[in-house]
Amino acid sequence: MSAPRKFLGTGFAFPLRVTPNGGIALVSEERLVQQSIWLILATGKGELKRNPTFGCGIHDFVFTDNTPASQAQIAHQAREALLHWERRIDVIDIHVGDGEAPNHLLISIEYRLRATHAFGNLVFPFYLLDEGGSGRAA
Repeated sequence: MSAPRKFLGTGFAFPLRVTPNGGIALVSEERLVQQSIWLILATGKGELKRNPTFGCGIHDFVFTDNTPASQAQIAHQAREALLHWERRIDVIDIHVGDGEAPNHLLISIEYRLRATHAFGNLVFPFYLLDEGGSGRAA
């Protein structure tokens, strides 16, 4: 078993939950970084009143068509947000591609942890407006 890597941090698990013994569930190390990436992408800019600049600009694209240009802009917004808000990683690549439905996109992020040089990846689902008039971000 490897030694604990406290330098990556420990924080509340997301979604927030209670452990069987009544405490708040925590996550650490690589899992904490992964949850941080997810939260950055899932939070729209302006959504947090106490920190309106936190988040990612991908939510501005919910009502756009699924085109190569919009996919490139979504990838750019995701990269900018991660470079600004998650300093424990180096972003290697971000690819936005079609998901299971015409309005479903998959944002694939490849990154390297700065502290350990370990590589990680995360796929974030993102939904555009569909023909029925409903759209949502994951």
